[in-house]
Amino acid sequence: MHELIVSPFLGTHLVLRPGQPNAIRISRDKYAQLQSTGPDGLCPNWLSDAVIKSWRIDVSDRPLRDFAILRAPSLLGYGRASYELNMGCNYDCKHCYLGLKEFAGLEFAERGKILGSMRDAGVLWLQLTGGEPTIDRLFPDTYATAFDLGMMIEVLTNGSRLSNPAILDLLTSCPPHRVTLSVYGATEASYDGLTQRRGAYKSFIRGLSAAHEAGISLDLSIVITNDNCHEIDAMHALADGLGIKYRDYTKMSPTIYGGAETLTSQSLPHLTVSKPFTGCDAGHTSFHVDPHGRASICKVGREPNIALADEGLEGLHRLGGIADQLLRRQGGCSGCTLSAQCGTCMPLAAKYREADSPLDRYCQHKERR
Repeated sequence: MHELIVSPFLGTHLVLRPGQPNAIRISRDKYAQLQSTGPDGLCPNWLSDAVIKSWRIDVSDRPLRDFAILRAPSLLGYGRASYELNMGCNYDCKHCYLGLKEFAGLEFAERGKILGSMRDAGVLWLQLTGGEPTIDRLFPDTYATAFDLGMMIEVLTNGSRLSNPAILDLLTSCPPHRVTLSVYGATEASYDGLTQRRGAYKSFIRGLSAAHEAGISLDLSIVITNDNCHEIDAMHALADGLGIKYRDYTKMSPTIYGGAETLTSQSLPHLTVSKPFTGCDAGHTSFHVDPHGRASICKVGREPNIALADEGLEGLHRLGGIADQLLRRQGGCSGCTLSAQCGTCMPLAAKYREADSPLDRYCQHKERR
C-alpha cells in the first residue's frame, strides 16, 4: 500500500499523499533523479525532509517502492478525468440531470483497461461518479484499482452507503482525495421530498456521520431547489457544525437527453448570473467517461465520443479537436452580440435549447431571436 504518489501533472511535478489536501511541488530535475534512482533506490534526503515537513511521516532510508508510486510521464497532456460508473441510483431526485437512471455498465476487465488508459494518458485526479457510484456492484474493485494505479480519487455520492462497513473500510484503508456529498435538505420532509425516497435523509445523516467520524476528507455540495430553499441556513449550519467546507449549487440544468423535467425544481429567487464563460480545459487536459466506456470532453458534451476501452490512447488524440468543435458558438448562439458576457458554455446552451427552456435560465436575451 503506497503512502505517496510522485507524478507529472500538467507541466509540473508533484508529490501527493492520498487523503491529504496539500502537495509538494518538485523540480523537473528532482523528478528525473527519482526516475533514475528507480523503485529500488533509497529515498533521497531532500524528499524525506520535505515529506516530514508536510505530513509528519518518516520515509528516510527506505526504498521508494516501500512507500511511493512513481508515475511515468505521458505523451498526452491530460491531468483530470471523471468516470461515471453507472447511471443507476437509489434516489429519484427531481433535479437530476441524468434523466433516465439505467443500471448498465462495463464488466471489470473492461473497466481495468479504461483505468489503465486513463493512467497512461496522465490522469492524476480521478472523479468517480454516477448515478450513485457506491451502489455499483463493482465500485470497490474499481476504486481499489484506480487507487493502486496512483490516482488521487474524489467520490461524488449522496452519502447513503457511507455507513456501510465494507465501503467505510475501503475509504479509510485507501484514502480518497475527498468524498463530496450532495446535500438535498436539512429535514426529512424536504430531503425525502426532493429525492422521492422515504428514509433518504436518515441514510444521508448516517453516512455523513460515519465518514466524518472515520476522518475521511469531506466536502459538501448543497443543492438548492424549490423543495429545500427555505432550509439554506440550516444546511449551511449542518456543514459549519461539522467544520466541513461546502459550495451552493443553485442552477438546475436540463437532462443529458435535453429533457425539461428537471427545470421545474429551479428556485427562481436563487437563480444566479454565471461568470462569463471564457473557455475551459474540457477535451484538452480533462475528459469524461460514461458507464459504457465512451470518452467525451465532459459530462454535458457527450457526443461525439470515443470508445476508450477499444481505442485506448490513440482515440484520446481526437478529443482536443472534438472539444474545439463543440465549444464554438453555433446554432442560435452564432453571432450573438452578448457572447463575451455569456456564462453558459455551448454544449450546455444546446441542452437548454433542446429542452425549450425559458431564456432566463441560461441566456441574457429577453426574447428568442
